[in-house]
Amino acid sequence: MRKHLALFASACLILSAFAGCGSSAKEEVQNTSAAVEQASDSTEVSVSGGENQTDESGEQTELIVFAAASMQETLTELGNSYMEENQDITVVFNFDSSGTLKTQIQEGADCDIFISAGQKQMNQLDISADPEVNTEGLDFVLEDTRFDILENKVALAVPEGNPAGINSYDDMKTGLENNTIMLAMGNSDVPVGQYTQSILAFYGLSEEDLAQSGCLTYGSNVKEVTTQVSEGTVDCGIIYATDAFSAGLTIVDTATEEMCGQVIYPAAVLKTSKNQEKAKAFLEYLNSEKADAVFEAVGFTPIAD
Repeated sequence: MRKHLALFASACLILSAFAGCGSSAKEEVQNTSAAVEQASDSTEVSVSGGENQTDESGEQTELIVFAAASMQETLTELGNSYMEENQDITVVFNFDSSGTLKTQIQEGADCDIFISAGQKQMNQLDISADPEVNTEGLDFVLEDTRFDILENKVALAVPEGNPAGINSYDDMKTGLENNTIMLAMGNSDVPVGQYTQSILAFYGLSEEDLAQSGCLTYGSNVKEVTTQVSEGTVDCGIIYATDAFSAGLTIVDTATEEMCGQVIYPAAVLKTSKNQEKAKAFLEYLNSEKADAVFEAVGFTPIAD
């Protein structure tokens, strides 16, 4: 009898063990199933939550565009429109002074397209340009992709109400000579500053003397100069007509070609681009009639092919 009881007890223990294992295995299967469901949900959120859908190949291309600060509003609008039409493309902009952007490209920054507010900065990266300008022999511009895309105007803008009563570049000249006004201008390494230097030279004014007398303030790009005028911390500022339009500033005069030359914006795909064909396609879009309408709305003049 004892032997039978012992065998019965052992059998119960074994059955109990199997039951425990079965419960554990079942729990593990349930946990694994829940984890798979969670992973599936996470993937759906990641895909549907993105701004752009990938193409059929599953590839998403990021185009990095370095552009002059004066193009910020228009290019942002056009970039958004392009991404809506081409959902496998993400356009990322870096807006700053053309001189700063040129330096960043030279130092190895990732960039597919460069649009400068002056020929000088593009020439400094173009091996086909005059060696007197491209003094370092830099070779970043992809052959046959460079073209002049836009023209702008160098404008004399004043704060709301025009407290100093400045109505022309001639008035600016008189005020600077008499040390009665404050002018905001770009630094010498940015195109808008270089155009301003030409205007001062046209009027026979010494930038160094004006700076020493306290008549000048500076901005590292055209947006900083525009902000000084908008905030009324200066009596006038020399900026682009498009920036004055975007900021709602009053333009009292625009510079002639004789005063500072033409303000031409060149654009090009860079040799270092990893997406050259798609970069070319985006530049073609910026050179389309649809893009021209956006540029013209803020005062740019598109340059015909």
